[in-house]
Amino acid sequence: MKTRPLVIALALTLAACGQADSSKAQDGVFADNRVIPGDANAMKASFAPVVREAAPAVVNIAARGVQQVQDPFWSMFGQGPRAQQVGSVGSGVIVRDTGVVVTNYHVINGMQQIRVILNDRREFNARVLLGDERSDIAVLQLEGVNERLPVLNIDDREEQQVGDLVLAIGNPFGVGQTVTNGIISALNRTETGISDSGSFIQTDAAINPGNSGGALVDMDGDLIGINTAIFSRSGSSSGVGFAVPATMVRRVVDSAVGGASTVVRPWLGVRGEPVSADIARSLGLDRPRGIVVNDVWDNGPGDRAGLRVGDIITAVDGVEINDQGGLNFRVGTREPNSAVQVTLLRDGREQTVNARVQPLPGNTDTGRPTTIQQGGLSGAQVLALNPALADKLGGDPFASGVIVAGVDSRGYAARGVGVRPRDVILAVNDRPVSSINQLSNLPRGSRLTVERQGQRGILLVR
Repeated sequence: MKTRPLVIALALTLAACGQADSSKAQDGVFADNRVIPGDANAMKASFAPVVREAAPAVVNIAARGVQQVQDPFWSMFGQGPRAQQVGSVGSGVIVRDTGVVVTNYHVINGMQQIRVILNDRREFNARVLLGDERSDIAVLQLEGVNERLPVLNIDDREEQQVGDLVLAIGNPFGVGQTVTNGIISALNRTETGISDSGSFIQTDAAINPGNSGGALVDMDGDLIGINTAIFSRSGSSSGVGFAVPATMVRRVVDSAVGGASTVVRPWLGVRGEPVSADIARSLGLDRPRGIVVNDVWDNGPGDRAGLRVGDIITAVDGVEINDQGGLNFRVGTREPNSAVQVTLLRDGREQTVNARVQPLPGNTDTGRPTTIQQGGLSGAQVLALNPALADKLGGDPFASGVIVAGVDSRGYAARGVGVRPRDVILAVNDRPVSSINQLSNLPRGSRLTVERQGQRGILLVR
C-alpha cells in the first residue's frame, strides 16, 4: 500500500483536534477526514513528501517542426508562404513505466521532432502514439527505454471536492521543473470555450505558459488532471487554470496503449438545452438543474433506453449534468457499448434508466468528396453530413445538410457564389438539403442557406 506522507501528518492534527461528529464539523475536523490546521505545528506541514513522490514522473518536452508561415514583407512581392522552423516547450507525465507519456495535444501538434527531458536530466526522443485534438490530450512513447521509469498513478475515481489542496508540477516559461500549490476552485467546468465536450477541473494553483501537459496532483501524490489552459488578460497566471480530468486522460491513454489511432467517443443520441430559471419555475422545480431533451435520435441509445423529448436529464452515473457539454463529456469518457445510468425527471417524478452508449453512426472519411460538375455550385467538393462526420469536424451530430470540403477557385461556386471550405449548406430556396443530388444543376437565382463558423446567412447564385 502506498505511503501517504501528508495524510499521515494531517492525521496527527486530527488526533489533536478531537473526534468529528458524523454529520458536521467539530473542532476543525470533518466527517470525511479532511482537516483544518488547528495549531502552528500543523501549519508547518510540508508538501515535500508529495513532491518527492510525484516529481520524478513529470517531464519537460521540447518539440520542433516546420510550418508554412506567410511573411507580410515577402507577400508584398507576390511570394507565398515560407517554411519556417517553429518550436514548442511544455510538460508531460509518465504514466507507464515503459515510457508512455501523456501531454497536451497543442504542445506537439505539427511537430516533427519531440525531445523529452526527465527530472533526472536524462533525455529521450519520443514518437506520437495518439493525438486527440478534442480533449487536447496526446500520448507519446519514449524511444530507447531500457529500464522501468517512475510513473504517476492516474486517479480517475473522481473523489475530489472543491477546496481540496492540489499541486501543479510542470515547466513554466521553460525555466525547468517547478511546483506550485493551490486548491480546487471548481469541478465540472464546461462553459470555458476550450472545448465543446470538455469538463474541466478549475484550480488557483499557478499555471503559466510551459505548464501545458503537466500534472495536477492531489495530496495522495496521484494524477487527477493534465494542466491545459488558463484564463488571463496578461498571458500569465491569474489564478484561474483548467485541467483535463483523469477520467478523460485514462480514456485517451487506454486507447493509445491498446493500439487505436483515434479515440472513439460514444454518444447517447439526445440533444438538449440547459434548464433556465424560467423553465424551472414553469415545471415546479426547486432550482434550475439538468437539461431539457429537445431531440432524440431515432433508434439511438437514448431512444432504445426510453428517453423522450421533454425529459429533464439531471445526472449520468450519479454526476450532475447541467448542459450539453457536460453530457457529451460524461458519455464520451465511457467505452463504446458500455452501460450508463441516466437520472431524469419526467412528469415531476425522478427515475433512472439504463442506456448502452454507442459510437456515432455514419462514416468519418473526408477523403472522397463529390465534385459538383454543373450549375451554380460547379467546382464545389462536398460531403453529406452524418453524425460521426459532423462530430469529427467539431459540429453538431444532429446537423443535417452538406459540408463543403474544398472549392476549385476556377469554378462558379467560388467565383459566382462565394462558397468557402467548411461551409455547411443547410437549404436551397428554404427547402432542407439532405443529399448531394439536390445541389446539382442549381439555376441562377437560387438561394442557399449556409452556416459558416456558427453563423447562418444567405448566398445567392447570381
